[in-house]
Amino acid sequence: MEIKVPHLAENVENGTIVSILVQEGDVVKKDQPVVEIETAKAVAPIPSPVAGRVARIHVKTGEEVPVGKTLVTVAEDGVSAAKEKTPVEKATLKKIKKPAQEMAEESPVEEAPEAQTADSGIPPAAPPSVRKVARQLGIDLRQVGGSERGGRITLNDVKAYIAKLQKRAEAGAGVVPAKPAGHAVQSIDFSKWGPVTRKKLSSLRKTIGQRVTESWNTIPHVTQFDEADITKLMEYRKKYGEAYETRKGHLTITSFAIKAAVTALKKFPLVNSSLDEAADEVVYKEYFHIGIAVDTEAGLIVPVIRDADKKSLLQISVELDQLAERTRRRKVSLEELEGASFTISNLGGIGSAHFTPIVNKPNVAILGIGRGGPKPVFVNNKLEARILLPLALSYDHRVVDGADGARFIRAFVEALEQIPESDVRAS
Repeated sequence: MEIKVPHLAENVENGTIVSILVQEGDVVKKDQPVVEIETAKAVAPIPSPVAGRVARIHVKTGEEVPVGKTLVTVAEDGVSAAKEKTPVEKATLKKIKKPAQEMAEESPVEEAPEAQTADSGIPPAAPPSVRKVARQLGIDLRQVGGSERGGRITLNDVKAYIAKLQKRAEAGAGVVPAKPAGHAVQSIDFSKWGPVTRKKLSSLRKTIGQRVTESWNTIPHVTQFDEADITKLMEYRKKYGEAYETRKGHLTITSFAIKAAVTALKKFPLVNSSLDEAADEVVYKEYFHIGIAVDTEAGLIVPVIRDADKKSLLQISVELDQLAERTRRRKVSLEELEGASFTISNLGGIGSAHFTPIVNKPNVAILGIGRGGPKPVFVNNKLEARILLPLALSYDHRVVDGADGARFIRAFVEALEQIPESDVRAS
């Protein structure tokens, strides 16, 4: 039995081996983890689907592995389970390894559809098998038009694209480059000016870089600033904080912000939506899953509080504590990192004030929270010291106009300032 890298999550095509939990000759049980892989933003254990003895380990720690790569061979009943491939498997492998021309000529193909995502920077929709073929043939799927619903790419689309390139080449039109043109990247020798230390980018760091670059390059950002008076909330924290801690939760500004965000999102559902670029549709979500940016030693990770509208302040506080702790220890699952409809990033604990957060695609908005502090404010024509919280709402201007952004952040401020003591006390 060959244990391979499974399909771990949407748009996750590879990962890095962070630990190998067995050695050759070890006896393993069914469902016993044998390897841990860092993929996207989580560390996922890969279990053995059978009981047996480890016959061979095919990877090493730190190695980057694609989906489908063989990790470990397990021999059942002491006999190697590596068996001869079936005729169907042999034919499939032979087809994958064929030159592009043979593959294109193997069967008639329709005219290649026009690429829908060639210049958007968005990973195109395609099954893992098609992605594997494209990698082996050196084809950029962003140049291939998908014929299925939503622009999903099939193997026939790849064949049609190859045929299209061949026709252009034969006609002297040249070949479309595999990668979009850009500035040349070169390595600089910084050591000629003094001592340096180099450290390889982690899989997580590279993923963060790719995603924020994609969001920044494809989303026209607008950031709206405001402040909220949280004097009353700070009094609630002093009054009820200890009671929350006895129930394994912390009454934090983030907990309050999640409740207020749900109230504002219900009033302005456009901010709780996503843009389906392939279908030219805005997808309005009827659920309220709030992503919370968590600072970890490895980098920024965004786990999700699901169905925040159905939970009390105490339930949110307890879940937030547990989720953040597991995220920092890299024990959060991939499922817990997906499905956010809105994101909150709170840097107040570090000491930051206003900042411009980058939209967490495919969300259309993200709320940045800074550190609150006392400021002089006129209340009923009297100057008082009030605690004001700096806020920054970044949003996708293709979906959310400036007026909508301003209305939403004002609705959030009002909801935050008006959280009743009864809600805190009831929890």
